[in-house]
Amino acid sequence: MVVNSENYLKKLSTIAQKNVPIDQDLYQQYDVRRGLRYNNGRGVLVGLTRVGDVVGYDIIDGQKVPIPGRLIYRGYDIEDIIYDADSHDRFGFEEIIYLLLFGELPNFDELAEFKNLMGFCRNMPMSFAEDVIMKIPSVDIMNNLARETLACYFYDDNPEDVGIQNVLRQCIELIARYPAMVAYAYQSKRRYFDGKSMYIHLPKPELSTAENLLRLIRSNKQYTKLEAQTLDLALILHAEHGGGNNSTLAVHVISSADTDTYSAIAAAVGSLKGLRHGGANMQVIQMMDNIKENVKDWSSESEVKEYLRKIIRKEAFNRTGLIYGQGHAVYTISDPRAILLRNKAGELAKEKGCLEEYNLYLLIEKLAPVVFREEKGEKKLICSNVDFFSGFVYSMLNIPRELFTPIFAISRIAGWSAHRIEEIISGGRIYRPAYKNVLDERKFIPIEER
Repeated sequence: MVVNSENYLKKLSTIAQKNVPIDQDLYQQYDVRRGLRYNNGRGVLVGLTRVGDVVGYDIIDGQKVPIPGRLIYRGYDIEDIIYDADSHDRFGFEEIIYLLLFGELPNFDELAEFKNLMGFCRNMPMSFAEDVIMKIPSVDIMNNLARETLACYFYDDNPEDVGIQNVLRQCIELIARYPAMVAYAYQSKRRYFDGKSMYIHLPKPELSTAENLLRLIRSNKQYTKLEAQTLDLALILHAEHGGGNNSTLAVHVISSADTDTYSAIAAAVGSLKGLRHGGANMQVIQMMDNIKENVKDWSSESEVKEYLRKIIRKEAFNRTGLIYGQGHAVYTISDPRAILLRNKAGELAKEKGCLEEYNLYLLIEKLAPVVFREEKGEKKLICSNVDFFSGFVYSMLNIPRELFTPIFAISRIAGWSAHRIEEIISGGRIYRPAYKNVLDERKFIPIEER
């Protein structure tokens, strides 16, 4: 019997760590594409898609040539879609869901019919909230969401059918229910872990996803039109980002094994939770908290610049040397999502009286690339990414920080669903990449001789 489990686990972890390291030179020797990326950062081509595209550079004579970033949904530039929705003063996320799932933009009648279907599907199955969410609360909303997603399997009369009609039905139900699933998980967390009151409101079928989410997480169910419009924009911008991002790739990999929808989507939620993926905006918020505490004059270029220099030199904040929210694997000159969200954040900052903080964000966005070049001596272009502004926007919307990444999931499940359907229709082969074994064979040692 193990008397002191903590000491024993410490001993075991020491043994395990000694067994894990691999000589870094071997990755070069065997030409391993770590993280499925080439040495220049470009992703290894592992599939084809018609769902979305992320454009940040051209390849000319084998070299990457930076260009202004573009985000494409089903062949349409996201800026055009957003402009059209704004010009008609309508919420656009439901239209984006339709476009991603069916490949075409809906007309007025098709959009109205689809919104009615979404509204009908927003309520969860009988007793689901009580039995699945409230009785097993979690301090982490994303872990709760993954479990809720898997639990939907048991409330589905036909969970294993991977025919397109059934998968489409499952995806639409999940997309429609995610706002309530997240909101109720948050409310149960408030009640059981924070010792605060729990407010359970029912979704309203006639409201948009953004309106419903704000209504569900607030005790008074109230929100302004600008608040809902801003959240709607954030949902649009996070809905899809090509097939190569980690959570969407997870959907392709799991779906290629011919498993059920709930298993595939739950795996994507687990991926999105990671700090290197959907949790990145929390890193930005924590960095900004640190900057606001240590920079006395938020309007001083010299003071802000010097503190950014300390961060890069690993002398400040978390000593990683990273300015979070700056740079992207694909976007070089600009991230279109960041630009669109930055502009909307300016409107919201005026309404919320947060212009001083908003101007600090703009100043950091301006100075970070300069400090990066001065300190690193590199000509690599970096720009603000969407994570730089999303956390600030959610904060102005008075959305609790533990909901930042779950909101990402509420949006991205639209893209995940489109990619799952595409994998079922066009994939046809299970993902099976290779790993090279670099440990020599050893002669077996009987237990009495060890």
